[in-house]
Amino acid sequence: MNDPALPRFMALQAARAAGAAIALLGVVMLSHRIALLAWAPDALGDGLIVAGAVLFFAVPLILAKRWKSRG
Repeated sequence: MNDPALPRFMALQAARAAGAAIALLGVVMLSHRIALLAWAPDALGDGLIVAGAVLFFAVPLILAKRWKSRG
């Protein structure tokens, strides 16, 4: 099980999972349902949603293109 593609695949999946988690945190902040996060301004929730979407969609594409160009 010494597949060189496995770490890259896991990195792509980790980036997607982190992006989804960050976007979900932003949605929870905007809902004001959890008292611990109720202090946060709405702009922070909006920013987390955007950052999570970028991390979910753009980062895996950038990594894949970078790895493809190296051989």
